[in-house]
Amino acid sequence: MADEPFPPPGVDLDHPSVARVYDYYLGGTTNWTIDRDFADEVIREFPLIRPIAKANRLFLHRLVRHLVKKGVRQFVDIGSGVPTMGHAHQVADELAPGESHVCYVDYEPVAVAHSETLLREAGDLDRHAVIHADMRDPKRLWEQIAATGVIDVEKPLALLLIAVLHVQQPPAEDSGGTEDLGPSIVAQYRDLLAPGSFLAISHITDQGVPSDVDAGLVELKQLYDRSSSPVIWRSREEIQALFGPFEMLEPGLTWTPSWHPEESGEGAPQVEFLTPAHSVILAGAARKP
Repeated sequence: MADEPFPPPGVDLDHPSVARVYDYYLGGTTNWTIDRDFADEVIREFPLIRPIAKANRLFLHRLVRHLVKKGVRQFVDIGSGVPTMGHAHQVADELAPGESHVCYVDYEPVAVAHSETLLREAGDLDRHAVIHADMRDPKRLWEQIAATGVIDVEKPLALLLIAVLHVQQPPAEDSGGTEDLGPSIVAQYRDLLAPGSFLAISHITDQGVPSDVDAGLVELKQLYDRSSSPVIWRSREEIQALFGPFEMLEPGLTWTPSWHPEESGEGAPQVEFLTPAHSVILAGAARKP
C-alpha cells in the first residue's frame, strides 16, 4: 500500500473505476489495488484489451491533429479520464502552440484531480480547464463549460466522446438501474453544438469482429457486467446513428487503427493487430452543417 497514489476526497476504493482501470491498461500509475486486480483479471481472460485501449488512445491523438489542421481551436473532451499517454491539449499544442482551448470533463474524482494537477504544471489556465460534471445532463454541463471562460460554446468546437458511450453509468438519484448514455443524450449534445462544430466518437462493438475475438468479447462483457460499470455493445448501424445528420469525415466510421493513420505523430507508439478489426472499436468524426 505504500506505493499506492494518494486518493483525492470522495474516491471510491471499494469498486474498480473504469477511468482508473483504463489508466492501468495504458501503463499509467493513477490506479489502486482494486483497479489493478480487476484489470489483471480482464487481461488474463482477454489479453487483447491492452492493445485495444492503446489503439483507442492513439486514435484520439490522430483525431486532434487532424482537426487542428482543419482549423479547429476549441475542444471539449467528455469522459477524458486520467491524463495518461498524452492529453488532447498536449497534442493540439504540438501543432498550434498557444492557440487551442480545451475543456476536459469527467465524473471520476481521480481523473479530475490529476487533470487539474497536469494543467497547473504543464498547461495554460487561460486556455485549459477541467470540470467535475455528469454528462447525463447536457444543458447543465454546457453551462458549466461556458462558465469556465475557456470555451465559447456559441462558436464551433470539437466535441470528443471517446470510449465513453459504451459504459453504463450508475443510477442517478431517484432512478433505478444503470443508465445508457446513448442516442437521446448524444442527440442533445448535437443540438447544443454550434454550426461548423465536429462530433467525434469511438465505441466498442461485437459486430464484424474476427471469429477468434468473439469468445474473448463475451468474457470481457461478462467481467464488466459483474463490476460496477456494465458495458453496452452496439452494432455499426447503431454507432453510425449517433452522428445523426452530421456530415461524416473521410474515411467514415472505421476501426481505430484505420482512421487517418498518416496523422500519427513522429515517434508515436505503434500497436500491431492481425487485422484492423481486432481493435474492436469503431471510430469516426462528423461535422455539423
